[in-house]
Amino acid sequence: MGLVAASPLLFLMAAVAAAGEEPDPYHARVKAILTTTPLIDGHNDIPYRYKMRVDNHLERLDFGSDLTSLEKPTDTDLPRMRDGMVGGQFWSVYIPIKQHGGAPGDASRVLDQIDLVNRLVARYPDDLAMAYTAEDIVQAHKQGKIASLIGMEGGHAIENSLATLRMMHQAGARYMTLTHGKGLRWADSATDEPRLGGLSPFGKEVVREMNRLGMLVDLSHVSPDSMHNALDVSEAPVIFSHSNAYAVTANPRNVPDDVLLRLKDNNGVIMITFFPAYCSTEASASFEAGKLAIQKIKESSTTPEETETRVNAYFEANPPIRPTLNQVADHIDYVRDLIGIDHIGIGADYDGMPPGPIGLEDVSTYPALFSELLRRGYSDEDVAKIAGKNILRVMREAEAVSKTLKSQREPSDVLIDEVDGEFQESPAS
Repeated sequence: MGLVAASPLLFLMAAVAAAGEEPDPYHARVKAILTTTPLIDGHNDIPYRYKMRVDNHLERLDFGSDLTSLEKPTDTDLPRMRDGMVGGQFWSVYIPIKQHGGAPGDASRVLDQIDLVNRLVARYPDDLAMAYTAEDIVQAHKQGKIASLIGMEGGHAIENSLATLRMMHQAGARYMTLTHGKGLRWADSATDEPRLGGLSPFGKEVVREMNRLGMLVDLSHVSPDSMHNALDVSEAPVIFSHSNAYAVTANPRNVPDDVLLRLKDNNGVIMITFFPAYCSTEASASFEAGKLAIQKIKESSTTPEETETRVNAYFEANPPIRPTLNQVADHIDYVRDLIGIDHIGIGADYDGMPPGPIGLEDVSTYPALFSELLRRGYSDEDVAKIAGKNILRVMREAEAVSKTLKSQREPSDVLIDEVDGEFQESPAS
């Protein structure tokens, strides 16, 4: 199905012209750049929105229409993706991790989300096309379609099995974030108590097997020790699908300088995120205060209805602090100055975060960020690299490494209990 709604961006441009305001002087340059180079976003959670809102029934949420009219609008729909000139999207196939180590059935739940992405693409064939390689993205962009890739968010999805990892790759997954909010038997998370000091022997085997498969190793959400261990082992460039610079915003989800310097040596890329708490110190403090308030409300409420009422009242009285587009650009500046323009991408995290930064409210707003970079003196080639050329390079290099490794070694048959020992749940879990 093709797009059926008129472009909100066109209405906005017409309104600006009618009001006599100056249009964005960099818009034409951004449009020219994104016409020739696909804008590839590393992380979007709309598949999980489908799971939570309509239990994956696509007909109940028309992705081809303007979803800003909903009582609770999404950040993403096809009309706004077109306004934002998106050329490629890694759709996150996310399921929550509820306990340290994951749980039986996680793989099945992730496959449900992979199926959702495939059905979504099939439902809108004029606008979306499945992609598995860098060249697939380039070809889809030439055809005027948005290349759709699958990124697994959290290694709990493989249930401690390299065989399951291989089958997830065969099902289309092209990156895997090693952890999510809690640690695994084989990897420490950035937002959980460390238990391993990084990756276990099995965790390192996961990275090696991902290299052999050509699946990008995603180090967002993992602890700094896990980042270092993965960089020690990986023979291919790694990515951070949605993270920022810790030196700019000291949030545990962001990346320290010593890791960024190693990322340069690895030839990988950090895809700058718009998640408010990772963009500014003030927004990070506001986010943490909100989480603590929600926890206390849940502990003292007696019904779900009471919890919802009290949470809503809290946020009415304490609106979350939102960073600005300029603060997102500041992270890009910092990474460029530290390790160079060749190691930056974009991984917004739309539909997986609270209201986005001011000026970057939804997927229609990417051009505004690129205009700001041009205003700051970035060249057209710099913007093209950030938009898509850098992640395309990383994918091509990972594909080349995979081809070499597949000629040198067989799939690993290591079992986690053979190298890490039997699992004993720790008291911290």
